[in-house]
Amino acid sequence: MSYPDADNRQYTIAVTEPDGPDPALSAVRVGLREAESPGDDKQTACKQAIRVLLVDDHALLREGLSQLFALEKDIQVVGEAGDGFDALQKVRQLHPDVVLMDIHMPVLDGVTLTRQVTREFPSIAVIILTVYRQTRQMLQAIKNGARGYLLKSASAREVIETIRAVHTQGVALQPGITRTLLDEFQRLSHVAGEHVTDLLSEKEIEIIRYLSVGMSNKEIAEKLAYSEKTVKNYLTVIFQKLHLRDRTQVAIFALRHGLLLDEEFC
Repeated sequence: MSYPDADNRQYTIAVTEPDGPDPALSAVRVGLREAESPGDDKQTACKQAIRVLLVDDHALLREGLSQLFALEKDIQVVGEAGDGFDALQKVRQLHPDVVLMDIHMPVLDGVTLTRQVTREFPSIAVIILTVYRQTRQMLQAIKNGARGYLLKSASAREVIETIRAVHTQGVALQPGITRTLLDEFQRLSHVAGEHVTDLLSEKEIEIIRYLSVGMSNKEIAEKLAYSEKTVKNYLTVIFQKLHLRDRTQVAIFALRHGLLLDEEFC
């Protein structure tokens, strides 16, 4: 039977009769235990849930996401913020596991906020949520520590799974965004390579190629029918143009920019 105590907590009295050899000596053993509170399971679930901070200047969106996450047992919204500065204060106060934020924020933009949050709290995962697929912003956000990048056209399930993924695996990007980022990285790498090699003459590139396979100044001079002093002068100019200090750095430069010679030409 259950009885409330002065603090309105429920207690249960359990009565048991031991199986003894002498019925005359049977006794009544009374045990008292506190009944489990209906809220215990909920509190345990909250402790295990992924703690999420919602950051968006549109209250309607925050409310919608909050209602969505309330249906998930493993996700708990611990706070909301309507601008970047307020969000940073909430992060410092609440220490969420995940920050889900719009990239376009008043006072403090999403990229700057991402950099500050990940610098102060490396364990907190930041997911960027935005309307537009702007490659430059995606690169900036990820460069500054964002672990996820979602378009607001994403389904509810995609948002929920991204939160779970960054919490357990570290990084989560939609397939379309991943492809866009890879294409952009390849483009930037190609442009950077073209820009640097444009600074060099054909003869300077040729000397770099010979140097990168381990040829000495004397060997390069013989290969080009130059004097050794001329090769040294070329190398001085190359070092200055590329802001490099020694032959090893030049060889690494050649490797990175695809300037290595094929073995048959060595």
